[in-house]
Amino acid sequence: MRNGKLLVLAVLMSTAAFVSAQQAGKPKPEDTEVWSPEPPVVTPGATCGAAPSDAMVLFDGKNLNEWVSAQDHTPARWVVAGGVMTVRKAPGVGNIETKRRFKNYQLHVEWKIPADITGSGQARGNSGVFLASTGPGDDGYELQVMDSYQNKTYVNGMAGSIYKQAIPLANANRKPGEWQTYDIVWMAPEFHADGSLKTPAYVTVFFNGVLVENHFQLKGQTLYIGKPFYKEYDRAPIKLQAHGDKSEPISYRNIWVRNIP
Repeated sequence: MRNGKLLVLAVLMSTAAFVSAQQAGKPKPEDTEVWSPEPPVVTPGATCGAAPSDAMVLFDGKNLNEWVSAQDHTPARWVVAGGVMTVRKAPGVGNIETKRRFKNYQLHVEWKIPADITGSGQARGNSGVFLASTGPGDDGYELQVMDSYQNKTYVNGMAGSIYKQAIPLANANRKPGEWQTYDIVWMAPEFHADGSLKTPAYVTVFFNGVLVENHFQLKGQTLYIGKPFYKEYDRAPIKLQAHGDKSEPISYRNIWVRNIP
């Protein structure tokens, strides 16, 4: 009987040891918890569309201090009034671009087509946000700005398109006279030491809160004529277009950018 009790005790002890060993090897929640380094604290804007605490404000309605003429880098000469800046249609004025250069970033831009806009197709409130303005002789990388509310044009050239490359996933346009919003994530192309392409550019765009470009891979610069191609650059300004047609001037406000490490 005693031998039987000893056997039972030995079995129980062996089982307990086995269970303990199993529990010791069992994954725990803390095995996959990461505590450091902690992300930086960023305070969101107080209202929808307002710049967060780590953003660089490019236009706050007061002046064009962050902008220059894209043609000759002289001070920008668009019209600033009532908290907005408006394309100036005058000889020698043209496109404007940021003084600073950027690589990868998050960009917020608000724009408006005049309520009394005339014309049709591409000649109806045409402008553009160039996500990388790589030089006066280059086309760069354009996110189209124009009136696409009940206004037909080629779909890879409508508002929300990456010009001549990406058709927007939806037509999220508001009526002319109402403010429109672009929220953009731009991941710049990277190049090898010999200038050949290493990684293409990618862009994600929300248009009035609607996803219209979902991590789209660009084929190169957004050319008006011909096939896109890449040309080496590192950092570049952000450019706003003063289109050369007769469409009414476009207005912009509340522009800010956040660098992405």
